[in-house]
Amino acid sequence: MSVTRPAAVVVLAAGEGTRMKSATPKVLHEICGRSLVGHVVSAARALDPAQLVVVVGHAREKVTAHLAGLDAQIRTAVQHEQNGTGHAVRMALAELADEDLSGTVLVTCGDTPLLRGSTLQQLADTHAADGNAVTVLTAEVPDATGYGRIVRDAADGAVTAIVEHKDATDEQRAIREINSGVFAFDGRLLAEALGKVRRDNSQGEEYLTDVLGILREEGHRVGASVAADHREIAGINNRVQLAEARRMLNGRLVEDAMLAGVTVVDPATTWLDVSVTYEPDAVVHPGTQLLGATHLGSGCEVGPNSRLTDTRVGAGATVSNTVAQGAEIGESASVGPYTYLRPGTRLGRKVKAGSYVEMKNAVLGEGTKVPHLSYVGDAEIGEHSNIGAASVFVNYDGESKHKTTVGSHCRMGADNMYVAPVTVGDGAYSAAGSVITKDVPPGSLAVARGQQRNIEGWVARKRPGSAAALAAEAATREAADGAAQAADEPAGTAGTPRSAQGAAGQVPAEEG
Repeated sequence: MSVTRPAAVVVLAAGEGTRMKSATPKVLHEICGRSLVGHVVSAARALDPAQLVVVVGHAREKVTAHLAGLDAQIRTAVQHEQNGTGHAVRMALAELADEDLSGTVLVTCGDTPLLRGSTLQQLADTHAADGNAVTVLTAEVPDATGYGRIVRDAADGAVTAIVEHKDATDEQRAIREINSGVFAFDGRLLAEALGKVRRDNSQGEEYLTDVLGILREEGHRVGASVAADHREIAGINNRVQLAEARRMLNGRLVEDAMLAGVTVVDPATTWLDVSVTYEPDAVVHPGTQLLGATHLGSGCEVGPNSRLTDTRVGAGATVSNTVAQGAEIGESASVGPYTYLRPGTRLGRKVKAGSYVEMKNAVLGEGTKVPHLSYVGDAEIGEHSNIGAASVFVNYDGESKHKTTVGSHCRMGADNMYVAPVTVGDGAYSAAGSVITKDVPPGSLAVARGQQRNIEGWVARKRPGSAAALAAEAATREAADGAAQAADEPAGTAGTPRSAQGAAGQVPAEEG
């Protein structure tokens, strides 16, 4: 069967979707990193149609702006009043009035995110091969209750009717093949038949399905193409169905990743966006979300309990219990646990960003370590340097952000504050507890802290009777008693354990 390139694909996305109970238009709700209509557009683009038009109506400004961000080549047609699916398709054909629509025109729905491009292509190819005027995408479902049944001619398999459940006979209700609402039409015949669709029904609307009866009465053949997986045709009408679709699509994405060589330890708790990419031998541990344009390098390990958005993870890196957004993690780097990497963070090869470390707009050279309890913001650190625990890069003066630069092979003490803008030269050291406010020359030791002094008896005078005062009094008394006892000991026995002194020259009775 040859591959058919449609003259046009029409996506119906004008409805309000009241059952979503949301200020967001139904087709703009997202699953797996893409809007519902975005999934449909992506499937349609897989067929490379000559024209792609989306019919908008409710909240059309929002929907149109969203579509423009997805694909600048998408055309939109406005259905000012929602007068049925037939009316919506008429609005689309009016938008395409200057185009050649003599070939195949596909009509699909903007709320079917599980529909694959390959299934649409199968529909188009079947339509062309069978010479149909209309081809319906159908599916066989376990329970067809509530769906329109596909009634076929026993002789040639042509579709003779689509019967709604409420109107079906007992025999027809036993049919498990249902209508998806997705069709392939002969473009010329579609345009002619739409002009004959009437609105004399209970809803006063133009039904696209009436076109099938019109063309059949005119002697044209109506056929069907059966989707391999009935779940593909599922439409989204409420939040429950949205969650079900998300689970199904995620399962498909996780399965694709595993078949491509990624180890997913627990598929049930692993979530992927459609735009995530990966290399073989990456490992994803439970409770991990990979979102946006995240990429996993070969042999890296991510998770457990990590959320990476638009983040690149280098080959062989490990990322545990981490939230990262817009970050780059180098090869063989180690991140986590409980680490937060914010946009602009770039970690070089074999960098360590340890527990309870937060970084933002920070660039770290190969082999550099920030092991614990630190904030590194608006900073550049060279290669093979070590930042002590509980360090803070003080980058904000209340109005502007400033940069700190730390060179290579530096050994910075714990509990340092780097008050930007400030530069620490290569090979420099700093003392623990220092507040670095001036540049540190290469190879220097920076000490920036006050001298310690002890004010004895302060607690007893200022906090008399407190638990601290009582504890201090007891410790002072014990120290004084110990000193007095040491002074009373005979020469040569001071410091000898009492048990040893008491036992000198004696044999324990139990051993006698």
